[in-house]
Amino acid sequence: MADFALIPAYNEAKNIKELIARLRKNDDIKLIVVDDGSIDRTREIVKRLGVTLLTLKTQRGKGQALKEGFSYILRKRPEAKFIVLIDADMQYLPEEAPRILEPLKNGEAELVTGYRKFSKIPYRHKMGNFVWRTLFNIMFDANFKDTNCGYMGMTRGAMKKMVGVMHGGYIIENAMFVQAIKNKMRIKQVPVSVVYHRKSKVARGIRVVAGVLIFILVEGFKYRLGIK
Repeated sequence: MADFALIPAYNEAKNIKELIARLRKNDDIKLIVVDDGSIDRTREIVKRLGVTLLTLKTQRGKGQALKEGFSYILRKRPEAKFIVLIDADMQYLPEEAPRILEPLKNGEAELVTGYRKFSKIPYRHKMGNFVWRTLFNIMFDANFKDTNCGYMGMTRGAMKKMVGVMHGGYIIENAMFVQAIKNKMRIKQVPVSVVYHRKSKVARGIRVVAGVLIFILVEGFKYRLGIK
């Protein structure tokens, strides 16, 4: 059995080489990159580095990229027992991947997510995440410290239950939380570092916050009413 890192990437030629190099310092983790229709040199760099590469012909979003990766692992990599998800933009530190994997490997959890130190997060992101987290915890009777961190890990069994619920945008993490709760999975959160490189536009930020809130409300009411 082996540990795998699944890396969705879109136009990450600037970061992908460094990410791969730093992940490779841990010899126990095998790498899979899913290129989401990049139009820069991302695919070329990944191929040159000899990493397993899955390619979407056009950009279809992180959710579809992860779904492609999940399906590939379940069909082609029977040795993959524990899987860590990390974005290619270097927002999260590759060196902390073992921190995500450890609770899976010692049997503490089936799904592990990072939680960020919100003092390190830009104000707009901080407020959006506060609203999402608070509403999610209310709707699902939970007490999560962070419900939108993209640094996650899961067992192979958990992945089988996640593959059919992938959504686009910032809904992905919430969708996986919901699926884990519905399936009574053991969930653990561990602290992770975060570095923000990009600034989001206000209009886009409002749409993102609204979209996630609607998702949480709809799924939360369905959960409370026992609707599958």
